[in-house]
Amino acid sequence: MSTETVTAAAPDLRRWTPPTVEVRRGGVLGADLAGFDVLAVPVAAGQGADAPLQPRPGAADAAVRYGIDLAAACTAEGFTGRAAQTTRLPVPAPEGSPRRLLVVGVGDSSPTALRRSGAALARAVGSAPGDVATTLADGVGSAGARAFVEGFLLASYVPPVSGRRAATAPAPRRLLLLGAVDTADVRHAEVSAGATVLTRDLAATPSNLKDPQWMTAQALEVAAGLRLKVEVRDEDRLRREGFGGLLAVGAGSASSPALVQVGWTPRARPDAPHVVLVGKGITYDTGGLGIKPRESMVAMKTDMAGSAAVLAVVAAAARLKLPVKVTGLLALAENAFGAAAYRPGDVVTQYGGRTTEVNNTDAEGRVVLGDALAYADAVLRPDVLVDVATLTGAATLGLGKRHAALYSGDAELVAQLEAAASASGERVWHMPLVEDYVSALDSDVADARQVTTTPGHGGGSIVAALFLRPFTGGRRWVHLDIAGTGRADGPEHEVVKGATGYGARLLLEWLETSVAAGAR
Repeated sequence: MSTETVTAAAPDLRRWTPPTVEVRRGGVLGADLAGFDVLAVPVAAGQGADAPLQPRPGAADAAVRYGIDLAAACTAEGFTGRAAQTTRLPVPAPEGSPRRLLVVGVGDSSPTALRRSGAALARAVGSAPGDVATTLADGVGSAGARAFVEGFLLASYVPPVSGRRAATAPAPRRLLLLGAVDTADVRHAEVSAGATVLTRDLAATPSNLKDPQWMTAQALEVAAGLRLKVEVRDEDRLRREGFGGLLAVGAGSASSPALVQVGWTPRARPDAPHVVLVGKGITYDTGGLGIKPRESMVAMKTDMAGSAAVLAVVAAAARLKLPVKVTGLLALAENAFGAAAYRPGDVVTQYGGRTTEVNNTDAEGRVVLGDALAYADAVLRPDVLVDVATLTGAATLGLGKRHAALYSGDAELVAQLEAAASASGERVWHMPLVEDYVSALDSDVADARQVTTTPGHGGGSIVAALFLRPFTGGRRWVHLDIAGTGRADGPEHEVVKGATGYGARLLLEWLETSVAAGAR
C-alpha cells in the first residue's frame, strides 16, 4: 500500500488597487468630462442659523452647466452644508456631463472637515464602477488638498481577499481634481494614504497566511527598490544574541520568531537625527497557555498592527526622502500554546540581561517589545525611540477606539505628537506614567513582574508602559498603545471596519513636521 502526501495550495490574496488621482487645471464650465460618472462640488454651511448656503469653487458653475437653482435644489433635499454631508441632486445631465451631480458639505473647510468630506464622497459613490470629477480640492491650500485626497483614498479602501474567485478585479477608479491643485500635494497624499493602506493590508491578512516568516518576506518586498537596508534575525540568531523575550513568546508556535530591522538613511546627511520605531508583531495571539476566550481571538490577526505601521512609515519616509534616519524594528512572533510554550511563573532573560517574571502569557506584547527596545538602546543608540503596539485592553476601556494612549515623560515629544495627531486625524491622549505604580511590578525572583498581581489594581495600560520604560535606557521615548485604534467595529469617516492602519499617518506627520523640520 502506498501513501501520497498532498499539499493544499495556499489561497490567493488579492489586494485592493487604489484610485488613480489626476489633476486638471480649470473649472467645471467647458470641461470635457465625458467618461466620468460623478461630478461632485463643495458647498459650505452659512454663518449663522438663517444664513444661506455658501457655494465653494465649482458649485455655481455646475449649477449653470446643469441648468438648476443650486440653493433651491439643496434646500429641497434638506442639505445643510455640514462637513461630510452628501446629497445627489436629481437633475438630468446635459450631454457630455457626468450623469450624477453630488453636492458635498465641507463645513468650515478645515483639513479635518475636508478629510471627512473626501471620505463621505468615496462612500456616496460606492463600490459600483465609475470615475469621479470634483472641485473639492480647488483653492483649499496644501493641507486641505492633502486631507481631501487622503480621505477619499482611505474610505475607498477594500480589505485584501483570500480564496480563489473566478471574477476579475474591477479596474481602479479615477479621481479627477479640477481647479488650482498642486500635484505635489496630491503625490504627498498618495504616499501618506498609501502608508495607511499598507498597514491595513498587512494587518487584515488572515493568520493562516501570515506568520513571522511571511511578515519578513513582506518587509523584504517593500524594501526592494526603495534603498532600504533590511537585516533579519531568525530564531538561531536570536538565540545566539540573547533575545530571550522573543524566543519565549514564540516557543509554543510551529512558526519561529524573528526580529526584522529595516532602515532609511538619507544621502549625504551623516548628521541626520536618528529615530527608531519599534512595532509589536504578534501575527496571531491565542493568549498562549493563558488562552483567550474564543470571542477575543477573532480579531487577533491584527495583533501585529504596530509592526505593520512601523514598516509602512519607514517606506513612506524613503518615498518622501525625509532628512531623517529612520530605523524600524519588527518584533515578530506567534503566541500559541503547545508543549514548548512559555508558562506562568517562568523567568525570562531579555536582551541585555534584564529578567522578567512571567505572570500572564497573554501579556506577551510587552515581552517582545522589551527585547527590541533594549536592542535599540544598546546597539542603535537613537535620538528618539518610539514603540507602537496593540498592547492592552485597558487602553480601550479608558479611551475607546478613536484615541491611542500616549505615554512619555518628555513634554516636547508629547506636544509634537499631539500636533501631529491633530493634523493627521489620528488622535492621541497623553496618559500619566504614575510613579506610585512602579512597585506593582516588583518581583521576588526577577528584575520585574510582567504584570501586576495585585487584585483590583487597575491602570493596566499605565503599568504596561512602566514595564517597558527600563528597556529604553533613559532615552527620549514615546509609547503608543493602539489596542483600541488599531481595529474598528465599523466605518467612521476615513476609518474602515477591521484593520484601521492607525499610526502610520500620525508618525509620518510627526517625522516630517517635527523631526525633519528641525533637521533642515
